[in-house]
Amino acid sequence: MKKHAKKIIQTTQAPAAIGTYSQAVRVGDTVYISGQIPLVPATMELVAGDFKAQTFQIFDNLKAIAEATGGSLTDIVKMTIYLTDMTLFPVVNEIMARYFNEPYPARAVLGVKELPRGAMVEAEAIMVLESYFP
Repeated sequence: MKKHAKKIIQTTQAPAAIGTYSQAVRVGDTVYISGQIPLVPATMELVAGDFKAQTFQIFDNLKAIAEATGGSLTDIVKMTIYLTDMTLFPVVNEIMARYFNEPYPARAVLGVKELPRGAMVEAEAIMVLESYFP
């Protein structure tokens, strides 16, 4: 079995890790993006505003990390989204449609009691890049 080296992905265009994790880790052509809460990268504070503002911010953060890998949101094959209020699920669909085109990635949405820093939404993703990316 061939061992793949891990490459740590880091960008200032997304929030720095606030714990013992990396923004993303690439192994071969697969990139695992850590859960993103709606932190503004420049301030490391939750984005001001309501659930919509928080949801836009998490997708902006995911986009920045995806681009730091040399890829884009279209390379995401699987997402997991965590919500503290499942009644807001339709809002996630509305906003996600602004960032993704068909065919959409596979996705799971889970209701949770709470998220770090009082966020209402968090998302993590798995990307698969073409082998020609560095």
